[in-house]
Amino acid sequence: MDHHISEVEPVPEPLVDPEHGEANLELPIALRKLPRTCTKHPIEKFVSYAALTPSYHTFVTNLDSIKIPNNVHEALAVPEWKQAVMEEMQALEKNGTWEIVQMPSGIKPVSCKWVFTPKYNADSTLNKLKARLVARGFTQTHGIDYNETFAPVAKLNTIRVLFSVAANLD
Repeated sequence: MDHHISEVEPVPEPLVDPEHGEANLELPIALRKLPRTCTKHPIEKFVSYAALTPSYHTFVTNLDSIKIPNNVHEALAVPEWKQAVMEEMQALEKNGTWEIVQMPSGIKPVSCKWVFTPKYNADSTLNKLKARLVARGFTQTHGIDYNETFAPVAKLNTIRVLFSVAANLD
């Protein structure tokens, strides 16, 4: 097999015409732009790790040490993430989250997506890896894909009021 390595063409000089201060139009636009500088407002004047406690500094700097999968195929290739996926599937089945039915004609199903999140303890150590299967409800249209929504969620204030009423009425 014949390999041919071409030489890199030199960049025509100058980048800016010294007489008129205009960019050399023979260059590609990416090369005509001058490098940008941020010396007027350097980020280190506004963002710093210096004020963080040592344990929080360690936590923040290690946030990217855990590779979060982009999809379920990547997750299933890593034993710890696979375990999180299996736990989520078992919880969904145990709770009777869905039932398999025949798809009505002309209706498309709501797609879903896996969301992967590392959960941490208060001391910044990794508690567990969590996988959630979420429905992509934003793909639905009111009156076409659904007519009403219902989510049985109780707010903490509602629970407090009920306890208060129960306590006051014995």
